[in-house]
Amino acid sequence: MIRFGPDRSRRRPNLTPMIDVVFLLLVFFMLASRFGTDRALPVATAGTGGSYSGPPRLIELAPAGLRLNGVTVTPDALVAGLERLTESGSDVIVLRARDGADLQALVAVMDRLSAAGFSRLVLVP
Repeated sequence: MIRFGPDRSRRRPNLTPMIDVVFLLLVFFMLASRFGTDRALPVATAGTGGSYSGPPRLIELAPAGLRLNGVTVTPDALVAGLERLTESGSDVIVLRARDGADLQALVAVMDRLSAAGFSRLVLVP
């Protein structure tokens, strides 16, 4: 029988360097991520009650573009068209996103209307 020498005891792998790397990755991703950038949009939903007076003010957002009371308008002409239909910034404006409409486009329209002073935006399905 051939003998190659005395049996050596098996060494257990050292896990300390791997734990250090995992910890450093955890710290890196925690520092690189962004927290607290969510923002709430002040929107009333249909069915919350309230009165409606004056001419209709319905903004429909479709993938093809914007319509104000069924007439296609550009985003720049939207505020001017609404100013003709409202008496004050607290008049109700109804927003409807059609099938396939982009959520970011809806938020952009809402931001544009809020910046123009319209405060009562109602979102309907």
